[in-house]
Amino acid sequence: MKPDLHPVYPAARITCACGNSVETKSTRGSFTVEVCSNCHPFFTGKYKLLDTAGRVEKFRKKYGTGAGTSAAAPAEGAAAAPAEGAAPAAKKTAKKAKA
Repeated sequence: MKPDLHPVYPAARITCACGNSVETKSTRGSFTVEVCSNCHPFFTGKYKLLDTAGRVEKFRKKYGTGAGTSAAAPAEGAAAAPAEGAAPAAKKTAKKAKA
C-alpha cells in the first residue's frame, strides 16, 4: 500500500445543544450539533404533527380515524352493506360500489 494515503482519524467528541456528548472518531475533529437522538422530537415521542389548513382533520373526517369520529356512522359516500337475505345480484352490485 502507498504510505500516507489514508487521512488521520483521531478520536472526536460530538456535543449536542442539550448537553449529550458522544465519543467517536472523525477526520473533522470535535464539533457540536443542535439536535441529537436524545432530544429530537421524533425519537423522544414528543413529535407534534403540524396541521396546515386543517388537512389532518379533513383526513380524519373523511376516513373515520382518530378522535371525534364514531364507528357506527358510515363514512360519507360509502355504500350500505347488503342485507342477509338480499339477492346475489344485489350483493355483486354492492361489492362493485365499494371498490
